Amino acid sequence: MLDALGPDGVLVNVARGSCVDGDALITALKNNTIGAAGLDCHAVEPASPDLYDSLDNVALTPHMGSATPESRRKMSDMAIDNLLAHFAGKPLLTPVPEIPG
Repeated sequence: MLDALGPDGVLVNVARGSCVDGDALITALKNNTIGAAGLDCHAVEPASPDLYDSLDNVALTPHMGSATPESRRKMSDMAIDNLLAHFAGKPLLTPVPEIPG
């Protein structure tokens, strides 16, 4: 995927750190396989800034991509709707699967 972006491509990740292979990304940034990256999340939080110290083609933000009034309102509404469903004995709208172990 990084090769497909090419030297003018910019990778932006505001989802989850696990969506991007961090080692492959750093290599691609160092080799100019891609042009730049904007990272709002990292596989390991908090991100170690020294991984990116020598790179001037990456921008890091502290996982705040969802910090918009609209997004936060929808997150609050979803939490409330899940609580209402739970206490009404109904299925949750966004159930969290059990982790075995």
